Amino acid sequence: MSTNPDVVVLREGTEGLSMESYAETLRERLPNHTVALARTPAEERELVPQARIVTGITIEEDLLERADRLELFACTFAGTDHVPMDALADHGVAVTNAGGIHAPGIAEQSIANMLVFARNLHEGWRRKSNGEWRHFQSHEFTDSTVTVVGLGSIGQEIVTRLEGFDVETIGIRYTPSKGGPTDEVLSFDEDDIHEAFSRSEYVVLACPLNDLTRNLVDEDALATLPPNAVLVNAARGGIVDTDALVSALQFNGIRGAALDVTDPEPLPNDHELWDLENCLITPHTGGHTPKHWDRLADIVANNVAALEAGEGEDLENAVYQPESS
Repeated sequence: MSTNPDVVVLREGTEGLSMESYAETLRERLPNHTVALARTPAEERELVPQARIVTGITIEEDLLERADRLELFACTFAGTDHVPMDALADHGVAVTNAGGIHAPGIAEQSIANMLVFARNLHEGWRRKSNGEWRHFQSHEFTDSTVTVVGLGSIGQEIVTRLEGFDVETIGIRYTPSKGGPTDEVLSFDEDDIHEAFSRSEYVVLACPLNDLTRNLVDEDALATLPPNAVLVNAARGGIVDTDALVSALQFNGIRGAALDVTDPEPLPNDHELWDLENCLITPHTGGHTPKHWDRLADIVANNVAALEAGEGEDLENAVYQPESS
């Protein structure tokens, strides 16, 4: 076990990925630094107080009391609600997250879900499972209007991938005056949401869950969508009123939905959504990709270089940065 390691990788993994592979990827990015993997609670207690950078899902507050060298906690999640931010701030430790590393995979899955509904592939799969050689009607994605709710890293990746499909795009963002990559940009105001939804064949949710977006897609919003519309939720389950969605799917209020996230989550096995043929469900796998650690290690390595260059106020994916002394 390394003494005074530059980087310590904590033991708890994420999304079925090995923290050993994460540590090895960091070693490749930082060949002139010592990267140690803490495999047990005892090793965490011994290594964290020696480290300059710690990376993992979260860090225990009691470890911070002795972590005098610690400059950066690099969270392996995009969200940091579970991280002891106040304690890290009290100790002058910067915090970064994994925001953006899931964006390519989520964007690809969102495009795939829209194409499934455009070509009615799920009906083809259903007929195949029944051994039916029987034709069915498909649609074209071309000339559709797609609304992307949220123009952060995920929303922007989705819009980039839509560019070759000859579709109209509407983006929803908090400050539409900033513009964006879509043909039109509107706000999260209810009137703007309804305006965008009323003109959309496809709506992709790619925004955070917060007080503004919780139940954003409610009964009124779903009723505003055209009957041929498809809802793709690549964000968080709580953005959609599940009961209202079930009703809209059951009574042809909308054509379909593709959900990578649900409310509740995990979705109980007796939930009505499972039985709806016009609802595609995946178990929150949109961001899963073999490139997970590569992208995160790039961010951490860049930030190690920034810290060593005295540029700690300019960290990539910074959630909290101590004030310069």
